[in-house]
This record gives sequence, C-alpha cells and structure tokens, in this order.
Amino acid sequence: MSAEEEKFDRLLLAIAEQHKNGIPEAQLQAFCVEKTDFFSGASQSKWEGLLLKVFQKESELVIEEPKNEPTKIETAKKEPETLKNKKDEPISEIREVENSIQEELSTPINEADDSEKDEVGKLKPNAGNGCTLDKYSWTQTLQEVEIKVPLSNSSPLRARDIAVTIGKTSLKVGLKNQEPIINGQLNAEVKQEDSVWVLQDNKTVLITLEKINKMTWWDRLITTDPPISTRKINPEPSKLSDLDGETRSLVEKMMYDQRQKEMGLPTSEEKKKMEILEK
Repeated sequence: MSAEEEKFDRLLLAIAEQHKNGIPEAQLQAFCVEKTDFFSGASQSKWEGLLLKVFQKESELVIEEPKNEPTKIETAKKEPETLKNKKDEPISEIREVENSIQEELSTPINEADDSEKDEVGKLKPNAGNGCTLDKYSWTQTLQEVEIKVPLSNSSPLRARDIAVTIGKTSLKVGLKNQEPIINGQLNAEVKQEDSVWVLQDNKTVLITLEKINKMTWWDRLITTDPPISTRKINPEPSKLSDLDGETRSLVEKMMYDQRQKEMGLPTSEEKKKMEILEK
C-alpha cells in the first residue's frame, strides 16, 4: 500500500472503532446523499460501475497473493496458539517477557561539556525524539506528535470505555469514570480537526496530534512533564532528504537557529544584522 493510500488510515480506523458491529449502511447512504454528489452527479450505471470496478480490482489483488506466503488472516489465526503456549509457562516468566519488551524510561543527562552545561538534568530523547515516562510515551517529527498510553484493565477494552479530549492547547486521556492518566496543558497548540486517536490491541490508546507550528521541536508533551534536551534530538537523514530543497533548507536553518539560541549565540538572522552593522 502506498503512502498516499495510507494517508487517512488512522482517521478511518478511528471511525471504525466507534462502530463495533460495523458502520450502518443507512449512515453511509445518508452521508453520500447529504454531503456528496455521488448519486446525483452521475447516472446509476456510472456509480454502479465505479463500485464494481473498485471491489473487483481489490479482490483480484487478494486472489493474486502468493499461496506460499501466509495471509494476514492466517497470521492472525496463528497468534492465539502462541498465546496458548504462553499460558503453560510460569506467570513469573511471562511477566519477565512482558517487561523485557517494554521501552526503557528516558534517563537524565548527568554530564556535559561547557557548551552544553544547561542540558544537565534534562532527559535524553527516546529513539523517536520524544520521551518515555512511566505512564505513557511520546515521539515526534516536526509535523506531528504521537502518544502511546497503555491501559491496565482486567478485560479487553473498547473505544467506548475510553475518554479522550483533544483541545487546541490541552489533552485529557484515561478510562471513563476513573482518574485521567494525562490531564494538562500541551507544550504548544495543535490542530484539533487533524488530531485523532484509536484504541490499539484493546489495551493501548494511540493519539496523533498535528502541530500548528511545524518549525520547532517540543521539549515536553504536557507543561508539567520533565523537559527533554532538544539539542540531543537527531532527525533521521532520510526524513530530511524526503523534503524538497526549499523546505529542507528552511528546516536546517531552523535547527541551526534553535541550537544557537540554546547556547546563547546569535542566530543566522542576527549574524546578518551584525555583518551589516560592521560594514
């Protein structure tokens, strides 16, 4: 599946999570009638042909899958057997396995040279340029922030059991009728309409926040969280190379200016002004 086809996966998954028994046909029909020209903009033969063409194409792709490779359904069928085998193991061993796959908590910076002495005490960014705390973790790019909130419950959870409120500058996450796990002011403003959440594997809330300011790195998720060292952030070269020339230059300039500010040195614009004054 291409990146373009996956673009709205999270949004569609979030909608599907709200309808455990499937999205009602009447609801889909009403949307097409009231919000689109699907039926009125073309003859019946055309929209029927469009639907048949799309579904026929997808079914052919499924049929053409190599038979020697397990399909997603076959893989899913094998998973319960693994879980069944785990039941035969001692509980202590299972817990050790679970703990071993948990991401390590972010640790503070204890030593730094003179140019980075202000970074001592701040947390080291995790592999995703964010932070891993005891109750949740988050990662970031310049465009968005992704948050994972594991939930503990005796039975599998459903989306209706979760309470998530995404504000322009605030976030509240937790189980309904229980103390929220996250509840506070965000580090910066986000686009509410482009921010979504889903329940993953019936036990983890996955939230994606769309940043408004796409030129800065967050040093914390909630204003009361301990800060990370944004100077230790290391964006993947592949991510920068994916950008067009103008955008990449702008991002690299922004990162340079941010480092200069943190060291108390002049930014690129301030350097230009100083050069003009000297002349």
